[in-house]
Amino acid sequence: MKRDKTKRIMVGGVPVGGGAPVTVQSMCNTKTQDVQAALAQMRQLKAAGCDIIRVAVPNEAAAAALPDIMAQAPMPVVADIHFDHRLAIAAAEAGVSAVRINPGNIGSAQRVRLVAAACRERGIPIRIGVNTGSLEKRLLEKYGGPTAQALVESAAGEIQALREADFADIALSVKASDVPTAVEAYRLAAERFDCPLHVGVTEAGTSYGGLVNSSVGIGALLMEGIGDTIRVSLTADPLEEVRAGLAILRACGLRKGGVRFVSCPTCGRTQIDLIGLAKRAEERVAGLDRDITVAVMGCEVNGPGEAREADFGIAGGKGFGSLFVKGQVVRTKVPEEQLLDGLMELINGT
Repeated sequence: MKRDKTKRIMVGGVPVGGGAPVTVQSMCNTKTQDVQAALAQMRQLKAAGCDIIRVAVPNEAAAAALPDIMAQAPMPVVADIHFDHRLAIAAAEAGVSAVRINPGNIGSAQRVRLVAAACRERGIPIRIGVNTGSLEKRLLEKYGGPTAQALVESAAGEIQALREADFADIALSVKASDVPTAVEAYRLAAERFDCPLHVGVTEAGTSYGGLVNSSVGIGALLMEGIGDTIRVSLTADPLEEVRAGLAILRACGLRKGGVRFVSCPTCGRTQIDLIGLAKRAEERVAGLDRDITVAVMGCEVNGPGEAREADFGIAGGKGFGSLFVKGQVVRTKVPEEQLLDGLMELINGT
């Protein structure tokens, strides 16, 4: 895969763009003014593999909490700002790692210049976060709705305003909840701009539907070489966003390490509780810090045959199964209720 060449910016100590590894982002769902709750969630997300975290700054109380958060944050923190440019300036003064502003509601060019000056003085990048839900009225009227072209024109106007303010450390997102619109917008943005792209499908949905929408949209763009950092936006625990983001990167060949879990679909040959076994196995191996492939297969046809590349695996039988390592069966006639423990013993070397 050939990745698009974009300018590199630094979000705290994390490089974004310019060929740097694609990073995973999420957003705290705690109240930002509750500093300890925000930090606790950040640490949890960091342990799960999150690279950059965003916090909402909707009011002065949230802005006032940012210095304490930044003093203890385990990863770079992006301040998410809407409507009030003064909150963006306060966030910059608090030393956040980046500021996100929305062209659809941040206000006049003069306000943007003030935000740019505050961030430039402190070496803080700005993400222009455009989305279909808050496009400028003039663009909605011009294009007859929230089209991909409208998203990109909104982004172009804000990029120009920042550059006229002598500000260049810019990242960009052009998100839509409609997957084809989002993909088209990012393709147009990639052709037109050299700033790193924060890729995502906004308001993607719940754990199931949102994951499908995000995987299709983000995955399509990443496979085309478009995207420098991603967020999977789910109506769910932010931990699910991080896990989904990492899984998408691994599926696209952009992230190594961690357990790769594979399992076959059920069919008439299956004579064990494959669905239950696969779910339990995936949960057991999810937290392992190992660069391995684990397979749970329903019958001797699929495993270890089709799963011969797996490092460790199960092949089901009738109420029992076999355990295999790198395509070679090492134990046979293992009772179904002992298969998972036996698999974990092999993985752990016991």
